[in-house]
Amino acid sequence: MHEPSTVEKGGAGVEGIKLLLCENPLPPLDAAIEAARAELPRSNHYTEPYSEPLRELLGDRLGVPVDTLHVNAGSELILRQLFDRFGEQVHLLTPTYPLFPEIAERYTETELRPEADFRFDLGELEVPDGTTLVVIVNPNNPNGGSFDTEPLPELLEANPETRFLVDEAFVDFLDGSVAHLVPEYDNLLVTRTLSKAHSLAGFRVGYAVLPEPLAADLNASNDAYPLARPSQAAAVATLRHEAEIEDRIERLRSWTERLAEGLRSLGVETFPTETYFFLADFAPHDAEDVAAGLRARDVHVKPLDDDRLGPGFVRMTTARPADNERVLDALEGIL
Repeated sequence: MHEPSTVEKGGAGVEGIKLLLCENPLPPLDAAIEAARAELPRSNHYTEPYSEPLRELLGDRLGVPVDTLHVNAGSELILRQLFDRFGEQVHLLTPTYPLFPEIAERYTETELRPEADFRFDLGELEVPDGTTLVVIVNPNNPNGGSFDTEPLPELLEANPETRFLVDEAFVDFLDGSVAHLVPEYDNLLVTRTLSKAHSLAGFRVGYAVLPEPLAADLNASNDAYPLARPSQAAAVATLRHEAEIEDRIERLRSWTERLAEGLRSLGVETFPTETYFFLADFAPHDAEDVAAGLRARDVHVKPLDDDRLGPGFVRMTTARPADNERVLDALEGIL
């Protein structure tokens, strides 16, 4: 395993326009901020054990039993817990979220190809012998495209000894969650977060929908009070204002498409996305050179650093429209 860079893990101290971490450019909802503020004077008290009110609300929203839900301070902690238990031999669809190659003991790959716009039919997925965990990121990071999950039940039934983890960090941009299937399959694990569409990255609220014995195990082996009171209150308030989140998603989609159009007008190839980030190929320019030129102009992006795809790939995240114009102006001076 290699140590992740400071910039990749937070960009603390970085000034300017930060498009590094797939952060939502919109702040938390006003209702979330007010709910969090109201809890500050009560922060001498713990929350309810295992974030029971939040789990009950999530169960109601997802249509799953509360006993299938595990809440923790960010989905990365949950992902690490799951890899600790099941990550002996992992199969990844790559390129993927860079945490997964870091924390897998060993892994094999199905490569997603740019000439196919990173699309892949899960019905054609071949699970290597000995695989303990298959990871499907839907929508996928770093390209933002989605998978048709219709073949998933057949995969689950055909590979009963293999667990399938579907990471749905950006699933709010789709109509395609598989969380409701968890009670039917004891080898399906689903992780989700309120960091992305819900703008609560700094509050650190992640959750998983898991077979009941596994959810109970994670709850029992974790802090009984995983969230700070302001974080739990912000999460509950946000989930009660989903219509506002849906409106924001439409705004983010439009900003993303305009940014991609601007890049294409500069001769940069972009790839389809369902989210507020996408892959761009700056070839024949080197992504590291592009990123360095942007840093000099106080714009920070993430080169993909995947030699198999080529040296020009950058993951681009939308900012607000005025900042996107600054990004495009900066690129016009570089390319």
